[in-house]
Amino acid sequence: MTCGACCTQYRVAFHWMESDEVTPGGVPHQLTEVLDPHRLCMRGTHSKPVRCVALDAQIGVYSRCTIHPNRPSVCREVDASWEYGKASPQCDKARIAYGLDPLTLADWRWRDEAGNDDGHPDDNGNSPSSPPQAPVAA
Repeated sequence: MTCGACCTQYRVAFHWMESDEVTPGGVPHQLTEVLDPHRLCMRGTHSKPVRCVALDAQIGVYSRCTIHPNRPSVCREVDASWEYGKASPQCDKARIAYGLDPLTLADWRWRDEAGNDDGHPDDNGNSPSSPPQAPVAA
């Protein structure tokens, strides 16, 4: 989608073990700051105005996460509304705060293939890749 509003509305806090200083392939440590003894947060999300340092976007026009494969687990847990068949209150709230309409199921019809009648709109090769699993401490 072309949104990115969630990256401008929420503090992105996660356990320090997700950092690439500890877990190879983890969240780039240089993009984080200490939140408390157990958590880091993405720079730019600790206080208002919120805007994650990893966000490359003009909200509502284009959006990309510059560390998408290495993003924190909390980012992986926030789905866009209706992307997987259900509304996301976090997505809706962020979009409304930016003056954007909440997403609907119709916003995902671009993934439907003509003649797809098996009830699985994501099986036509157009779906985003599955997010990688969060790093796990040894």
